[in-house]
Amino acid sequence: MARKKTQAYSEEFRREAIRRAQKEGNTTASVAKELGISPQQIYNWKRQFNRLSDKQFNSMDGVDYSKKESEEVRRLKRKNAELEKEIEFLKKAAAYFANHQE
Repeated sequence: MARKKTQAYSEEFRREAIRRAQKEGNTTASVAKELGISPQQIYNWKRQFNRLSDKQFNSMDGVDYSKKESEEVRRLKRKNAELEKEIEFLKKAAAYFANHQE
């Protein structure tokens, strides 16, 4: 008996399937039928993404997508934005005082 070859779906495809299944007016079964997959597959993907403990969803191409890492990235982006505002203010202040020193 020949073994059925399983299809490897990208993370983007999986997330889009979940998003569409959760969209108002859609059902998991209707989205699964449209995509040619089992409704159970969408439920499995949703469970895996929610857990974030499955290694295939924590890192991809060497980038860590774990919840802890994502929180750190968001914190650093906020800090970076604050520092950029401070730098812009200091540039303006330096220009102001340079012009009024004469």
